[in-house]
Amino acid sequence: MTAMTDAGRLAALAETGLSAGADAGMDRFARLVAEVLGVPVALVSLVESARQVFPGMVGLAEPWATSRQTPLTHSLCRHVVTGREPLVVTDAREDPCTRDSPAVPDLDVIAYAGMPLVGEEGHVLGSLCAIDTKPRQWTDGELGVLQDLAAACGAELRLRSVSRQREQARASEAAARAEADESARRYRTALDHSQLLLRAADALANTTVLAEVRRQVQNLVHSDLDPAYVGLVVVEDGEYLRRLIEENADGPIGHLNGAYRITDAWPTAHAVRENRTVHVDGIADLESHYGPAAVEAFAVLGLRCAVAVPLPGTVAPLGALVLGWDRPHTIDVVERAVLTSLAGYTARAVERAQFVENRVDAARQMQEAMLTDLPDVPGLEMAALYRPAAADDLVGGDWYDAYPLPAPEGAATPADRRALAVSIGDITGHDMKAASLMGQVRSMLRQADLDHAGTGPGRAVTAFERVNTHLRIGVSGTLVHAHLRPCPPSEAGIWELTWTNAGHPPPLLVAPDGTVHRLDRHDILVFPGMGEQRRTEHRRRLPPGSLLLLYTDGLVERPGTDMDAATDLAGRVLAAHRSRPLPRLLDELADQVAGSSPADDIALLALRIPAR
Repeated sequence: MTAMTDAGRLAALAETGLSAGADAGMDRFARLVAEVLGVPVALVSLVESARQVFPGMVGLAEPWATSRQTPLTHSLCRHVVTGREPLVVTDAREDPCTRDSPAVPDLDVIAYAGMPLVGEEGHVLGSLCAIDTKPRQWTDGELGVLQDLAAACGAELRLRSVSRQREQARASEAAARAEADESARRYRTALDHSQLLLRAADALANTTVLAEVRRQVQNLVHSDLDPAYVGLVVVEDGEYLRRLIEENADGPIGHLNGAYRITDAWPTAHAVRENRTVHVDGIADLESHYGPAAVEAFAVLGLRCAVAVPLPGTVAPLGALVLGWDRPHTIDVVERAVLTSLAGYTARAVERAQFVENRVDAARQMQEAMLTDLPDVPGLEMAALYRPAAADDLVGGDWYDAYPLPAPEGAATPADRRALAVSIGDITGHDMKAASLMGQVRSMLRQADLDHAGTGPGRAVTAFERVNTHLRIGVSGTLVHAHLRPCPPSEAGIWELTWTNAGHPPPLLVAPDGTVHRLDRHDILVFPGMGEQRRTEHRRRLPPGSLLLLYTDGLVERPGTDMDAATDLAGRVLAAHRSRPLPRLLDELADQVAGSSPADDIALLALRIPAR
């Protein structure tokens, strides 16, 4: 069996869920290769048994760009799969391995460098390749960067495979549960309980607030099990149980023992720490095995018996579901199974609600950290906006900054004391590490501007990159760093903008007449593996009435949407509303361009020079 038809390799390829269709994540890898290596064509190529497909692609000509696939006759990447090692070709027309390939005349493949994409169990699924339309001698540095990017792309493919396997496992679990429900329908008594579980799955599927979880559980069990009391306690800090309280509905029990230790003598505490269902069969049982606080709570609620069911978690119970009756109530095997299943649904809902609460808290903290007070600079209007993504990760690396620049040594004019530094950037990653690195970048750029007073923004970025490389901080991403200085009194009201762009989306400038300009000259992104870069500075004079927008890609990059079209839309919105107060303008811009549920974090910074 050849590598091309190896069943294990093809199964691993299928597990990625990728084929001949565009994928935003894979397209990003292709764009990164094209930009970093400076090649016209870059591909994430997955080699199937009879064709190669391109879920990630930049620069490929038609008809291949639309179909995102070629037959294996046009594939150089298959040699990477069969050889399980990189393929590097300076001129495909002369290389014995490739000179007869139709890819040379049909796809204009002349120079080729492909690195293996390694999937589950070490199978080579395809290659991350850079293609040039002319002969090219690849450098060791270029091949090293390409190899690093291929390793990251392979890790993403493996992560997707694992995610699909988990989804399949969940689907199998759901199928098994459905089969169990079908068996339960044979029994008349179990029918109502099965209906309860079906309603629970539906009612709890979209709850995102803990209080709502408890309310839904109450509504579900009252009609079928008819308890006098339904309660929910959740574990906090691994040591305490907190009772979820519904204001004006729980009476005295709501504020009696609202929180207690897992080690205390409550039925719920026993259920959680012993991870078992606990039955309380009458007051005598309660007095014999539990503490006076539990006895008092029973008396206040008028209960005769109760059951506490642990909420299953990955490592330990998340809390407990409590049902109490004011009359004798026997829990049979079927009802016990129903309660266990209901606790499982409730646990998933509790996990989701806690995740959402944590995410909201983290997003708020990030927003508070980002939305620091902007400096008050005479002759300039400024406003900023930060919106966390509506889904996915908790935090990200999007940021902005604005601060006064120190006056150069010997400067004495008021204009020198009004100079301003502004920045916008996007650190690679969507986690707390990215947020932490973002904070370091802001601080390092500020320090660099202070240490190199009187120089341009490119000098500050270069100084930051030197620290990033030598201290191995590991920051990668994109940014725009700019200095704004007022012109001499003879040119009153005019400001000079000097900026450097490290691979970031181009700032938008609206001229006083409403014309929109993309400041699209840029250098490569910040990437520690590429060594120190010489940063290019650009200058532009901004007359009164000018409006400048710095933004991150969350504003204009969405799956299925062309970034250039979204950027053009942003420019039109800016021009149409350029005279509005800047905070309202930024809200309008984010709403119209990114929508109400952005898929990525958005940071915006706007500066306007008032018209005379």
